[in-house]
Amino acid sequence: MTLPEVGAESGDGEEEVDYRFTLANERTFLAWIRTALGLLAGGLAVHTLVQPTRLAGFAGAISMICLVLSLAVALAAFRHWRRVNLAMRAGGPLPGTILVPVLSAGIAVVAALACVAVVLS
Repeated sequence: MTLPEVGAESGDGEEEVDYRFTLANERTFLAWIRTALGLLAGGLAVHTLVQPTRLAGFAGAISMICLVLSLAVALAAFRHWRRVNLAMRAGGPLPGTILVPVLSAGIAVVAALACVAVVLS
């Protein structure tokens, strides 16, 4: 089996991208979407399952941060997938992403709030 030539022109004049790179881009997109779904489930679980106590404010904050992060990651994942796809087809450099630092900071805040809530309970 021979692989298609990288850089071969398609019929419409657009550069044809090696399918392995396209599939890798899709796998990355799906990984970000799984992360967004996990954050969504976590936010809903905290909101639903945490009993109202004197620390309900922590649960509300954790839940809201998870839900907002979920939305942000889902939207940014699509934007990143699209930008990478366009860059590959144009033969340009691949763009970076803001997803990693945003997600890291958000999860750090959620973890800090959860730690404080556990210590105070």
